[in-house]
Amino acid sequence: MPHEPAYEITTVAVQPDPLAYRPDPTRAVMLPHEIPPGVQLVTLPDGQRTLAYVQPPALPAVPAPAAPRPVPAWAKTTALLAPTLGGGAVGLSYAAPGLIAMSHVLWAGAAFIAAGAIAVPAVLGGVRRRLAGPTQITQNITATGLFGRASGTINHH
Repeated sequence: MPHEPAYEITTVAVQPDPLAYRPDPTRAVMLPHEIPPGVQLVTLPDGQRTLAYVQPPALPAVPAPAAPRPVPAWAKTTALLAPTLGGGAVGLSYAAPGLIAMSHVLWAGAAFIAAGAIAVPAVLGGVRRRLAGPTQITQNITATGLFGRASGTINHH
């Protein structure tokens, strides 16, 4: 380890500047009730008394961040499926419960659409029949000879 040189500390007495402002110590600059909050009269190590902030000024209130929204199940399933492209069956095994739930939802939606496709025409047909009144059927049958073949038409009115 190299030897470090010793430094001698010297002090020089500084003469006060005769033109510098020096407040009159007998005169109060501020009255005690004029001192703002967070400021106090303190005594410095050299004996001088001055005003100083003893606490940091209060910061304005910051609004709380919004609560995080829950992640939908389909997004979790899709995120779990992403590693299956290169990760083999591990990602698929994690995604299996979500895939099963999604397939149930899709099948339920398809069944709802199919039921609507069957139910809506049936209901509309029933309403139309009630509004139209009773149906009249007219038959015209003709035959030639005793053992001739009969033919006919049916008209709905």
